[in-house]
Amino acid sequence: MSRSEEIAAWLPGRLAELIAEHRVPGAQAAVLVDGEIVDAAAGVLSTTTGVEVTTDAVFQIGSITKVWTATLVMQLVDEGLVDLDEPVVTYVPDFKVADPKATATVTVRQLLDHTSGIDGDLFNGTGRGDDAVEKYLATITDAEQVHEPGALFSYCNSGYVVLGRLVEVLRGKPFGAVLHERIAEPLGLKHVAVNPDEAIMFRAAVGHIGEETPEPAPFWSLEPSNAPAGAMLSMRARDLLTWAKAHLDDGGPILSAGTAKAMRVPQVDVPYTAGLASQWGLGWELFGFDAGVFGHDGGTIGQVAMLRISGDANVVVVLLTNGLNGGAMHDDIVGRVLRDYAGAELPVEATPPAQPEPLDASRVSGLYRTPMLDFEVTVDDDGRGWVEILPRTELDGIGVPEGKTEVVALRDDVLIGAERQHGRHLAYSLIEHNGARYLFNSRAARRVEGA
Repeated sequence: MSRSEEIAAWLPGRLAELIAEHRVPGAQAAVLVDGEIVDAAAGVLSTTTGVEVTTDAVFQIGSITKVWTATLVMQLVDEGLVDLDEPVVTYVPDFKVADPKATATVTVRQLLDHTSGIDGDLFNGTGRGDDAVEKYLATITDAEQVHEPGALFSYCNSGYVVLGRLVEVLRGKPFGAVLHERIAEPLGLKHVAVNPDEAIMFRAAVGHIGEETPEPAPFWSLEPSNAPAGAMLSMRARDLLTWAKAHLDDGGPILSAGTAKAMRVPQVDVPYTAGLASQWGLGWELFGFDAGVFGHDGGTIGQVAMLRISGDANVVVVLLTNGLNGGAMHDDIVGRVLRDYAGAELPVEATPPAQPEPLDASRVSGLYRTPMLDFEVTVDDDGRGWVEILPRTELDGIGVPEGKTEVVALRDDVLIGAERQHGRHLAYSLIEHNGARYLFNSRAARRVEGA
């Protein structure tokens, strides 16, 4: 039996078992091994309609879209139209944020590797027209800096919308049209939908919210203005895998070999966060363990997507789900493929120590702020710590665990959740930079009040 035949023998059944175990309505997976693609589907697209998931259904890929946007930018680099170390305002004259220095100096590279320091979670609606991305720029002119450009990693959706606008300006077309023309069509992808109007031409997954009893989300996607950051791009698992394979194949028909490889060169170290990469490239998450594994994850309104690629073994695995618990299926599908077929030794998941040290209130207590969330960290008299997540915007369906949870010291500079949420123990790194203190959980949240 070949390795692809072996995967085909276990993948459909295991996928069906896992969606039942983790209360995920539906899922789709695809694996590339030895040059052959195996895909499978299980469950339903919507608990309301009961329509079954097939391998031709489309799911939202969320923030994996960012690497598609990065690919479009790197095509411009290939053509000599963009220099990564030039200020983005060189190419997008309308770009402006609150800090004049940041406006003038933030580079294309800093947007690609999430080091611009711009407030990152500004999901401002600007309508459903082809000018939604263009109009978005006018809504971030008062966006503050979390830190100065280039200083730290802080995940930034807003920066990728700006990159999408850069693509529009230099190509003279809306973002979705460029994506079709420059990526989907050269790769022969027929099930790629850049908006809801295109998605309804296929079997389209609906996101579900609620962990115990998932219900269809109240709306299908985030705002069209955030399309380049991952608001609505949808496709089959097989299509996402085919695009990833082009990156493995020295860029295939969409990038030069040197540029495809350059996207995987580390640009910045990432403070520890459960499930997140240890370094970031030009779009790609670089996971820093065996077999040269890189990839990206995505989460939208009740949909969770995972992509991992082994550059050493030429193995790709995609998992797309339409429930907030989808991430809990990672180890049994994505992890299994990487271990068994790419020879990767995945890092052991961090868990709370049995007897954690008491927390130092003077060091960790305080209110830490991002545009989307406040994190209030408190410490009891006996040294037990708590993180309360306080939304500052509407968050229904995007998987942010609101409420108050206990945290303990994993090590001197890392707090870890005492209980699992969405399949893992959340972790928060403590960072000090230029006299400011930050709580890091993919975003750098600056302490605005505290000891």
